[in-house]
Amino acid sequence: MKNPKIGHVLKYYRKLNDLTVNEVSELLTKYNSPAAAKTIYAWENSTTQPDADTLMLLCEIYNIENILEAFGYKEKNTNAPLSLTEHEKNLVLKYRENKTMQPAVDRLLDLDEQSPE
Repeated sequence: MKNPKIGHVLKYYRKLNDLTVNEVSELLTKYNSPAAAKTIYAWENSTTQPDADTLMLLCEIYNIENILEAFGYKEKNTNAPLSLTEHEKNLVLKYRENKTMQPAVDRLLDLDEQSPE
């Protein structure tokens, strides 16, 4: 049975990881699971779905740690630790390094009322 969320989730995480369809195609080829760009577009548009092995490989490429939650098979645990992309990790590290900029960033992101830990 097809899961209609798979295409949406794959597209979301590809973009979140700042990857193009062609880059994903190249990565899949590198891992011996070749897929043309048009195949990846078909997955993202829910026209077709990747096989289980390719889906697991895509989850690895996209840093999807909790696969069951990501694809809607299990409710999201709001108490679980956050899964961050490399870009998000770098943002947090830069934020911590630049103490003088933190108030401005907090205002920009509407975090003024939240107290720092």
